[in-house]
Amino acid sequence: MPKKCFIISPIGPTDSEIRLRSDQVLRHIISPIMDRMGYLEVTRADQISEPGLITDQIIQHLIYDDLVIADLTGANPNVYYELAVRHAVRKPVIQLIQAGETIPFDVAGMRTIQVDHRNLDSVADCVSKITSQISAVEKDPTQVDSPISVSVELQSLRKSDNPIEKSNAEIISMLQQIYVDVRELSDSRKENSGIAYDPKDAAFLTAHTEDLIREFSHLSKDITDDTSDRFNKTLDALKQVVSRMPISRLNIKRLQEIAENAKYIPF
Repeated sequence: MPKKCFIISPIGPTDSEIRLRSDQVLRHIISPIMDRMGYLEVTRADQISEPGLITDQIIQHLIYDDLVIADLTGANPNVYYELAVRHAVRKPVIQLIQAGETIPFDVAGMRTIQVDHRNLDSVADCVSKITSQISAVEKDPTQVDSPISVSVELQSLRKSDNPIEKSNAEIISMLQQIYVDVRELSDSRKENSGIAYDPKDAAFLTAHTEDLIREFSHLSKDITDDTSDRFNKTLDALKQVVSRMPISRLNIKRLQEIAENAKYIPF
C-alpha cells in the first residue's frame, strides 16, 4: 500500500500571499522529500477532488494517513483544529512555521521546524530536519508524542503506585514550569521590556527542556546507562544557564528537586 501524507496548511484565496507561500513550500520543500521517501500520495485540503463532505474527507486523512505535515504559519484556526485532531490519534506529525513567528504555547513543546522559504540555506536546513524526523518516526512509530498524549501519560504517572513513575511525573511537571518561565521571558524581551539576557541561553533552555520532558515521558519504559549520562549532563547545563538568567529563583530550586527525584530512578 502506498504511503500517504496529508498537508495541513493555511491556503488563502487564489493569488494571495498566503496561497503563494503555501504553494511554494509544498512544491519546493515538501513534495521533493515525499518523492524521495516513498510517499506516493501527498494531499492538501484544496486538492481533494472526490465527491462528498470535504470536512469528513479531511478528518479521514488526519486519522488514517501515515504522516501529516502541519504548517503553523499565520496562526490559522483551521490549521490548529486539524492539528488537534491529529494529536488526538497520536500518529506522526511534523510541524513547520515561518521563521520569526512565535509558536503558540499549547504546541510549543513539540519540535517545530522554522523555515524562511525565501532563504535557500533555511530551506536546505528545513529539508534536512524534515527528512530526519520522518526517518525517526518510521524507525520507531511508538515514540510519537503530542500535548494530548503527554498530558494523559502524566496523569497516569501521577496515579501510579510505582515510585519511579511518580518521580517521573514530578520531574515532568517541574520541567514544564521551567519551560513556561523561559517562554514568558522570551516574550517579554520581544516586547522590549528592558530585560537583559543572552537569547542563546533561552534557546538552549527551551530545546533541552523539551528533550527532557520527552525523555521522562518514556523513561520508565526504557532506562539505559546512556539515559542516565545524558540526563545528568543536561541537568548540570540547565543549572548553569538558569543561574545566568533573570527568571524566578524558584527554578534553581526546581532543578535541585528534579535531581532529588531522579535519585529514585534506577539508572
